[in-house]
Amino acid sequence: MTDPNADETVRDYGLSRNFSSDNFNAEASDAHRQMIGVRLPRRQQRPSRSNSSSRRHREQNGYPKNSDTSGPNPAEITTGLPASLSPSEHIQQILGENEETHAVFCQMDTLYTALNEYQWRETARWVKYEEDVEDGGERWSKPHVASLSLHSLFELRSSLLMGAVMLDMDAFHITQVADLIIDQLINAKLLESNLRNNVRAAIIANHAHQHQKRRRSMMPSEHESMADFRKRSMKRNFSSQMSFRSRDSSAKLNRNPNSVPENIGDILTESASSAKLNQQFMKKIPEGAEAANILVGELDCLKYQITAFVRLTEARSIGDLTEVPIPTRFVFVLLGPPGSQNKNVEMGRSMSTLMVDEVFREVAYRGKNRQDLLSGIDEFLDQVTVLPPGEWDPKIRIEPPDKVPSQDPRRQQNAKVPEGPKVAAEMIEEEESHMDPTLVRTGKLFGGLIADIKRKIPWYASDFKDCLHIQCVASTLYLYLATLTPNVTFGGLLGLATNQYMGTMECILTAAIVGILFALFAGQPLNILGSTGPMLVLEMIVYSFCMDQGWDYLPFRAWTGIWTTVIIMIVVAFDLSALVRYITRFTEESFACLIAIIFIYEAIKKVIGITKKYPVDLHPEMEHVYNCSCMPTLDNNSTFFNTTDLTMSAGPAYAVEATTMGFMNATTMDYSSLSEEMCKMYNGTMIGPDCSTHPYVADVFFLSLILFAGTYVIATSLKEFKNSGYFPTFVRQIFSDFAVLIAIICMVGLDMAIGIGTPKLEVPEKFSPTKPGRPWFINPISDKNPWWIILVTIIPAALSTILIFLDQQITAVIVNRKENKLQKGNGYHLDLFVVGICVLICSLMGLPWYVAATVSALAHIMSLKKESECSAPGEKPVFLGCREQRVTALAVGILSGLSVFMTKILKVIPMPVLYGVFLYMGVAALKGMQFIDRIALIFMPKKYQPDHMYLRHVPIKRVHLFTFLQIICLGVLWVVKMVKSISILFPVMVLGTCIVRKLFDYIFQQRELKWLDDLMPEDKKMAKEDLLKAAEEEQEKLLEEEEKKFNYNDRVNISEEVNKTGMWLQVRRSSTRDDHHHKNDRNKNMKNEENTEKKGQKAAFYFGENA
Repeated sequence: MTDPNADETVRDYGLSRNFSSDNFNAEASDAHRQMIGVRLPRRQQRPSRSNSSSRRHREQNGYPKNSDTSGPNPAEITTGLPASLSPSEHIQQILGENEETHAVFCQMDTLYTALNEYQWRETARWVKYEEDVEDGGERWSKPHVASLSLHSLFELRSSLLMGAVMLDMDAFHITQVADLIIDQLINAKLLESNLRNNVRAAIIANHAHQHQKRRRSMMPSEHESMADFRKRSMKRNFSSQMSFRSRDSSAKLNRNPNSVPENIGDILTESASSAKLNQQFMKKIPEGAEAANILVGELDCLKYQITAFVRLTEARSIGDLTEVPIPTRFVFVLLGPPGSQNKNVEMGRSMSTLMVDEVFREVAYRGKNRQDLLSGIDEFLDQVTVLPPGEWDPKIRIEPPDKVPSQDPRRQQNAKVPEGPKVAAEMIEEEESHMDPTLVRTGKLFGGLIADIKRKIPWYASDFKDCLHIQCVASTLYLYLATLTPNVTFGGLLGLATNQYMGTMECILTAAIVGILFALFAGQPLNILGSTGPMLVLEMIVYSFCMDQGWDYLPFRAWTGIWTTVIIMIVVAFDLSALVRYITRFTEESFACLIAIIFIYEAIKKVIGITKKYPVDLHPEMEHVYNCSCMPTLDNNSTFFNTTDLTMSAGPAYAVEATTMGFMNATTMDYSSLSEEMCKMYNGTMIGPDCSTHPYVADVFFLSLILFAGTYVIATSLKEFKNSGYFPTFVRQIFSDFAVLIAIICMVGLDMAIGIGTPKLEVPEKFSPTKPGRPWFINPISDKNPWWIILVTIIPAALSTILIFLDQQITAVIVNRKENKLQKGNGYHLDLFVVGICVLICSLMGLPWYVAATVSALAHIMSLKKESECSAPGEKPVFLGCREQRVTALAVGILSGLSVFMTKILKVIPMPVLYGVFLYMGVAALKGMQFIDRIALIFMPKKYQPDHMYLRHVPIKRVHLFTFLQIICLGVLWVVKMVKSISILFPVMVLGTCIVRKLFDYIFQQRELKWLDDLMPEDKKMAKEDLLKAAEEEQEKLLEEEEKKFNYNDRVNISEEVNKTGMWLQVRRSSTRDDHHHKNDRNKNMKNEENTEKKGQKAAFYFGENA
């Protein structure tokens, strides 16, 4: 059996290495011997002899008494690691290795006994947060943050220090895993060999999962025999043939646990369970995830705890261990004596929480030995936050946070890790400047425009692909209805201001033309162009000036538009859009808040204005008589009538008859019996005290209020519905995306069902200019206008340029803020260039000028917000950005142009419903503004104030002062906006807010402005201050480096400190006491087994020349 040429006999326990057929012969040849491993069951390895002082020294330092291949070797623990290397530094070295890792789904099963049969029952699971099976066993608990006891973490560390750690095990089935674990424990003298069968039966027992009908499978019924129960249980695992072949393969594997039989593919063709798996839960698990199975329990035959941590060489389906169809990569077994169930469960929870931790999970994948795992636990302990027992109830389940900080600092070397929660709360990243790096002058003609085009061209194709989502459909319909009403309303006001030279039809056509052009060619297509109040005031002033001078209005306006375009091109050519960097949060929020308040104000005002046409009857007991009748206007006997109006209102037959008459005798006709439409046809006049109001119809105003409030409430409720717990996620998301559309449909249906004549949306039915005889193309040259008006129009052009520049760029700054997380970049110069082209086209066609509408643009952004799809239960959705594309704005422009052909559909929409949409848009625009939050703080006691970051760094009195000054500025803007005689100065006042903000530098400190607002671009004085500050920081840095040389304020090594703690010493003493208590029993059993061994059996494994 032995080779005479061999110097010594090589002993191999078959556990530390795997010998394959490829390298077996090569290694044997190198050693000049042939090695054959033979397994002799029930043969214990004799304990190694060492002097008592060395053993006692090791025990005092926390190491197990037995020195074997399984136990923690002191050389293994310290090999290659400097004594001063902390666990964090050790972990960062491990994570620096380039090895593939996966997400981990962790499932913890607890061992139960039913009629001497073992069964594993699913107790808890982790995707990211912990879910427990409730006491009734019928449902999962709400996902919550796992709260662990420090004692259980120390006990887990102690068990891994003393137990079996088997990395890169090559196993295909749970039976093989069980055999290898038991062999490891027996060889390490951590388990008596006579307990092999009991422990093996427990490890390979059936698994009952929560998603199945467990009540029937856990325990046999009264009328069910044990054989039937076993048969039914085995059905969940394997067929009877598989069970037999598994036992046969186990016998073959026992000969050498690390060797793989040649016919392993035939023996274990598939280890996956034939039971119905939880396919529905798979959508919550990240793609490519692997399983970690945590098996904890107690056995009556055990008098001490046994632990094993196993990592397979690759993820495999080794049985029905997991409720979901994913392969297993890690197995953790923890079995203890009777009475240790609660302790084992807590240790299992600790292990499960570690396995789903981002850093420890990577350590588990990349670790090479036991010490790597222990360092991972120590690093985890170094990051743990302790809750004081007297201030917190452990029974409380901690809700998952809205946002989890990044764990990258734990992975990176020399990363600044906070010393604790308080320091972490103060280590907030400094606010990034609102200034975009592109907002600088290039020094080249049209340099900024060229840069914008180069920046947007790579994204142009994706701007059309990224619209393939149902959210874009909802956004298109919402924005179309939300912008159509302002266009119709603005058109009516513009028609009155310009004597119908421009009216509703011109506004609808403008929305189509500029909407399509801006969506196709703009740098930021999420902006929505629309009408604004200052532009209406400008149109009124220009029209009145032309009428006073006797000039043609549209040619004069055309020249104004041409000069406006020229000035805009000059602004683009010299990169003057870079001045936008002086617009800070103070100006942005003041402007946006004003526009949102105007939307809310106008919506409520128009609803109340319904009472002018449909008054409320405050005296229902009195009979209401409508006193308004038609009277002839001509003094002669003949009254001519308008055959055109007659044709439209009375019908073709009546029109033909009336046309043949030519005139009618007024004396023979009763005008008082004519309706308002017929009176108009016969050139009559409605006379009476009630002619200014609509004929009384009951409940019109009150139904309008219901429609107005109902639209707002339904839209708001459905928008927030996605955050509720009702219905699946995709259903809630659809309701949220289509919230406004659903609200409009519901209220339109209610209006049609009641049948009361509420005011409806009026849209032109013919595609023609509002003023008859007006051409679509405007010739700038007019006989009524002198030639020098070409130069005069420069003055109104300069004023209109200021209006367009401020409205457009302030809205663009708000849309492009970093809070919206836009990825495709902005294009301030390109946006202004496209707006200039649109102004030129509209001027030559006699159409109104449209610029970026703040509230509509914000509504567009909010309707396209993207959130993460919550995979892990309990994980809150994270805002990812917006669906940046051009199709929604393009579709809105196309639908606006087609509105003329959809009159029959649009005229059924009540105006109060659209006013409700206005209210929703205005309120939605106010949400998330810091200005609104600071106003709310004024009315809150300090103890109820929310934990805003700026409140941590700025005294509350200074916050209130800043808010008060901003309210004053907002009030001034409101007055200028509302008073028509001075509203033309509104853009100048908006520009004035930038000056006011600059004066704040003399009232507030820069540190305070950094948190309450954005810092203005540096001037020369601030540049000098920055140089001084940089010098001071450099000096402080040098001092810190000098301190580091003397190791001042270095963080302690958690591994060294753990060994000094009283809790760790208690755990180690308890473990040592238990080992000493059961040592005699184990030795006695081992001696009895040795006496029964046959002569010639020298060791469990030996090698020789011949077998």
